[in-house]
Amino acid sequence: MTTTRRAFGALAAGAALAALAPAASASAAPRHRRLLAHDDFRHGLGQWFVELEQGGSVTASHGILEVDVPAGATVWFRRRLEGPYVLEYTATPVSAGGPDDRVSDLNNFWNATDVRSPDDLFATPRGGALAEYDYLTTYYAGFGANYNTTTRLRRYVGEPGVRPLIYDYTEPLLVANEPNHVRIVSDGPTVQWWNNGRPVFDYTDPEPYTGGHFAFRTTWSHFRVSDFRVWGSTRQRP
Repeated sequence: MTTTRRAFGALAAGAALAALAPAASASAAPRHRRLLAHDDFRHGLGQWFVELEQGGSVTASHGILEVDVPAGATVWFRRRLEGPYVLEYTATPVSAGGPDDRVSDLNNFWNATDVRSPDDLFATPRGGALAEYDYLTTYYAGFGANYNTTTRLRRYVGEPGVRPLIYDYTEPLLVANEPNHVRIVSDGPTVQWWNNGRPVFDYTDPEPYTGGHFAFRTTWSHFRVSDFRVWGSTRQRP
């Protein structure tokens, strides 16, 4: 079976899930939401920690987190998140003739822990190259990666050279200058990554990572990010 056919199957199933559970929860139980964290990107990078492989520009002002880099870049949210939560943001790949306007690699780490310093992700220095993140236990979504030809979900296990692949699709992919409204659901074994109302990845993890750090990740690209929000959710008792 080709990756495209697997993608269609997963997306069809996800569309049914979207219709039944628009609140981005796999559970049918009603939930209350509360805002855990947010950034309107008008006051600099105080909530973020930037790791760059070969320099570039990462700024936050006028409502936009702008990432314009010639190589690997990871932009960590400093606050550790514990599930259940729903994380949302909008990211637009810029194609305007700039040297980094490649339209590729809208990627995320979430529920990340570095096995070398499990109590403090930032106690271990990293330089932005992808291989340096093999020491994480984390989920990793790569949307429109590899020159905008693949969309994949991985579950890192903290071992060098080991990046277990969960899903491997050839679509959906990025569209130049079109916004991507991303929603990540972390709810016990339920692991979801949505784009523009479509559930791209819907994974049930028998040994879930239920807390850790979130990051925007890309390489040789140019993105504008806005409307970062994290919502906590609790089930209502019957």
